[in-house]
Amino acid sequence: MWTCARPKWSRRRGPVTSERSGSCSSGTGGSCAYTAIGCSAPSRRPRTTQDTFLRAWRRLDTFQGRATFRAWLYRIATNTCLDTLGKRPREPIPEARSLPADPTAAPLPAVALRWVGPFPDRLLEPPAPSDSGPDAVAVSRETVELAFIVAVQHLPPRQRAVLILRDVLGWRAKEVAVLLESSVAATNSALQRARVTVQRHLPRRRVEWSPTRRPSEQERAVVRRYMDALARADDAVIGAMLREDARCSHQPGAGGHMDSAPVWYEGRDTLVAAWSPALRGPDAIEFRFRETRANGHPAIAVYMRPAGSDSAFEAFVLSALRIVHGRIAELTGFTSAVFPAFELPATLAPDSP
Repeated sequence: MWTCARPKWSRRRGPVTSERSGSCSSGTGGSCAYTAIGCSAPSRRPRTTQDTFLRAWRRLDTFQGRATFRAWLYRIATNTCLDTLGKRPREPIPEARSLPADPTAAPLPAVALRWVGPFPDRLLEPPAPSDSGPDAVAVSRETVELAFIVAVQHLPPRQRAVLILRDVLGWRAKEVAVLLESSVAATNSALQRARVTVQRHLPRRRVEWSPTRRPSEQERAVVRRYMDALARADDAVIGAMLREDARCSHQPGAGGHMDSAPVWYEGRDTLVAAWSPALRGPDAIEFRFRETRANGHPAIAVYMRPAGSDSAFEAFVLSALRIVHGRIAELTGFTSAVFPAFELPATLAPDSP
């Protein structure tokens, strides 16, 4: 339901915001602390964020300092999200086509949910050095990992609120009960039900989600070897860099997938075979890459042009990677529509390295 990023505040009065096409707001003014994924198709995200800021601004006189300013904002954001969800029908979890893997064999990839998109790591700020206390600890535990975001889509709104506030932000049961105008017993019951549902929908061997973290040198090396292997169309190296059970998924329109439904497929040999026509032969593609990060993991912006062409390279796909023990376990492909949120250009010059 929610993704989180540490807010920046005006020294004079309160939050300063500007619109962005990601999971929160950002820009020269700052970013929203708390916004709803469950009610945030791209066209809705800025409105939900703006509604939170407007409510906070109008109610600033009600802040009495009994809790931190961040906690006060979380309460406003939570109620904004719940109000938004309550005004519209809940969007169903769709069925995605799978080629050739059985779609019931693993949880849905992020691309199966059209309202879920990647989150630029540059907008996830760590706590300021001066921060202390429970809120600072909570920020360090926030997560926007795609697997977790997809899993919480299976929860009704109030269970999402309880799970995020308790397990991600570290609120006490009594605090959550007060915010949601519920009892501690009801809050704890909702949390237990939410945990069971989320764990059921997380990927295999992943019953816990990991917090966002800084990229490791090993990850950087894997990403660079992978980009080099793609540029050289080296099937053997590409295959060696994939886990045996690696999964690849694409939104409609991402990475050459032009069907109207999302698609995913898994298995090292299946992935290499599916990519082979783009690497060599009459339909071969020449690639260029730019490194970035999304949802706490490495990501690659891929640009393409037909092999042998002297035209500019055009945005092709943003591929979010999940690397496990030095090998690529998952690639999630999003369309070039997300490039602006990552401050990526739409094209690269013909002579770009």
